Amino acid sequence: NNYLKFLIMKINSIFNIKSEIEFEKICFEIYDFQIRNNNVYKKYATSILQNKYPSSIFEIPFLPIRFFKEKKILCDNINSEIIFKSSGTEGSKSIHYVADVEIYKNSFIKNFESFYGDISNYCILALLPSYMQQGSSSLIFMIDELINKSKHPKSGYFLNDHNKLSQTINQLESTQQKIILFGVTYALLDFAKKYSQQLKRTIIIETGGMKGRRKEMIKSELHKILSKGFGVSKIHSEYGMTELLSQAYSKGDGIFVTQDWMKILLRDPYDPLKIINTQNKTGAINIIDLANVNSCAFIATDDLGKIYDDQKFEIIGRIDQADMRGCNLLYDDN
Repeated sequence: NNYLKFLIMKINSIFNIKSEIEFEKICFEIYDFQIRNNNVYKKYATSILQNKYPSSIFEIPFLPIRFFKEKKILCDNINSEIIFKSSGTEGSKSIHYVADVEIYKNSFIKNFESFYGDISNYCILALLPSYMQQGSSSLIFMIDELINKSKHPKSGYFLNDHNKLSQTINQLESTQQKIILFGVTYALLDFAKKYSQQLKRTIIIETGGMKGRRKEMIKSELHKILSKGFGVSKIHSEYGMTELLSQAYSKGDGIFVTQDWMKILLRDPYDPLKIINTQNKTGAINIIDLANVNSCAFIATDDLGKIYDDQKFEIIGRIDQADMRGCNLLYDDN
């Protein structure tokens, strides 16, 4: 049918974008598809645009991310293969209905290897207790796949066993094995405090957030503490969320880089329909994630940030919900 033809074409093209022109072309093709086939997005977008058609990607309506907590964001006549849920530390959980899990795998594997090279070169370790306990985590799904593809016998999770994790890292480092340790922020802080180390072959990737376990910290201060605790010059970061099928990575200093199928735009926090088309300005983060072909590729997040050159951006905080307005355009029972 038309949907299958469209999807096959998009999967083949999304992950092979070579230029900004090509990105915008596919972007509008997905917009046209979703405005026709995603009932929630159609109602929201048409309420903003009326009968106008966006003349550039800056005029495309971005769906407020909280709709993933209140609506089923999925194109019509499509069944979900898997459901991802957010950690839900504040209120209700976001739910992402994923129709084709292979798109997600394609996205995070291509993304990871573009930053770090062949997965099989690494032993993948994970310190993600809150994500493991919640279930239905898109991050855990990704780490599971990376662990499997690493094919290293010591790749795996360490729920709260810091002693075993420390011994494993020391043993691997002694054999010159390259290591990547993914960790939720509060767990990395606890581990670094208990087991101060001088790591030579280990990349620390923090996935962000205290998950209600500690007071949130300024990113630069957090990375300073972790760098000292692990004896590394830089702390890497992963920027992803339940509502996305793509991630951005930072190799240090809190500057994230996107892939060619993902773009960050800024909007005015006090006027959600106004895009700030200027570099080095602060604004609310809008994300185009073309891998979200079956749900919604245009999402207005609750994060504040800055955009720099060459698909680079920085997260500097969260929006005060009391300051947000203009997002109550779609609340009914449909």
